[in-house]
Amino acid sequence: MRIVGGRFRRATIKAPKGTDVRPTTDRVREAVFNVLHARDALDGALVLDLFAGTGALGFEALSRGAKRAVFVEVASSVLRTTRENANTLGIEEACSFTTADVLHWLGRPVRQPFDLIFADPPYDFEELPSLPALVRPHLAETGLFILEHDARHTFGEEPALLMSRAYGKTVVSMFAA
Repeated sequence: MRIVGGRFRRATIKAPKGTDVRPTTDRVREAVFNVLHARDALDGALVLDLFAGTGALGFEALSRGAKRAVFVEVASSVLRTTRENANTLGIEEACSFTTADVLHWLGRPVRQPFDLIFADPPYDFEELPSLPALVRPHLAETGLFILEHDARHTFGEEPALLMSRAYGKTVVSMFAA
């Protein structure tokens, strides 16, 4: 797996062995970050990467101009690999790593709002439909929430939905604060 754009373009990051991590494909990341670039949403952004896995989304944001990234992942062994990837890229000082259940983490008081929040939960995550509402308090006033999911979930009734696009079996929905 590799970073597809920015200052770390073509740098490889590794995925944890023996886990059910489903990294965001290069094609989907490229499409998402093209939209974010067009919205001028990356320069100096504070990023939250929920269900972090390999950290690919947060690292891609840092590669393209984000200032800091916070990675939240429930599996400590997976988060260890994320930290190793940050170290390999030489950006560990721009990253924070938290081993926590995402729902528990989102339930805590907001310390600092984020400009960009990414979530790539397992497609069978039961609480997936509630994520936009749970994330909203953690978004800055002009922040964006990017959620990866499959076609079983639609958010047409969600007033903050800006767009949804399908890339094969993966759907990416973007929400405003």
